[in-house]
Amino acid sequence: MQLSDTVPTHIGEMPAYLQHKTRNTLQSLLMIAAMSGLCGTIAWLLGGPSLAIYSMAIILIIYRLNPAASPELAMRLFRARPLSEHEAPMLIERVEELGQRVGLVKPPKLYYLPSDVMNAFTIGAGNEAAIALSDGLLRRLEWRELNGVLAHEMMHIVNQDTRLMAFADLAGRLTGFLSITGQILLLINLPLMVLGQATIPWLPILLLLLAPMLSTLLQLGLSRSREYEADLGAVELTGDPLGLASALNKLEMPRHGLLERIFHPGPRIPDPSILRSHPPTNERVRRLLEIARNRPEQIDPVIDGFDLGHLLANQPYRPRWHRNGMWY
Repeated sequence: MQLSDTVPTHIGEMPAYLQHKTRNTLQSLLMIAAMSGLCGTIAWLLGGPSLAIYSMAIILIIYRLNPAASPELAMRLFRARPLSEHEAPMLIERVEELGQRVGLVKPPKLYYLPSDVMNAFTIGAGNEAAIALSDGLLRRLEWRELNGVLAHEMMHIVNQDTRLMAFADLAGRLTGFLSITGQILLLINLPLMVLGQATIPWLPILLLLLAPMLSTLLQLGLSRSREYEADLGAVELTGDPLGLASALNKLEMPRHGLLERIFHPGPRIPDPSILRSHPPTNERVRRLLEIARNRPEQIDPVIDGFDLGHLLANQPYRPRWHRNGMWY
């Protein structure tokens, strides 16, 4: 089944859609180029052009040889369990249909996460991918909204965003290592600088100090760009920007009580937005509404709702803070 057979073809031809699509693609390319350039520049400052070439080669080799973590193992770490066709036949069927539209040979596996937090995430890539849906998400979203979330996660798989972010992570780690190495060399030569026997220009020193922070900001910017791209892909896949917009608004709702927000500020979304891994929800919704205003009222048919009560935990666990800084 081809995407064009099921979704209106005019969606990809809308001015607003094309504008956002072009912007997201250019932003992603610029972020990747900037991260690679930053890593290469730090290597050049430390060891000349040969070290810069070796650094880029190391990133590419590790990226190609680094074995991807098994989705089953990763899901087990989050205490998620797989959903069988017997437990949620219509939900599994929907995922298979979306997978066929985007050309996946093997649809992603569905996992149930017994967490009260409204969340959905993707692990893996290509035909070895998995999508986790939390208890809070299944309890609170309507079927039209859940359809948009599934399409969004499906587009992360199609766009290979996990592999792209893995490349960005490798570049960021190598940049950090080179930066620390440069700072150590700078401390070793500090007595010579004080005695006036060695001079080092301040611009490279400043770049060495700021490189890890700049690399992190570029990674966050790339992540936000990929989220925008997944939103647009979900619209193209389902033809229903309003369903996804409604789901995003619900996901933005406060998830913690007043006392918990006061004494445990960790789960809060960081401000300013440049420090977020996801774009501001209001901006994502604004883009989706802009596309909806330029689109005829024709959406992808959504499966009828059915009771998932037998899947939901009686007492889903609340998120806890872990040493890695994550709440889950």
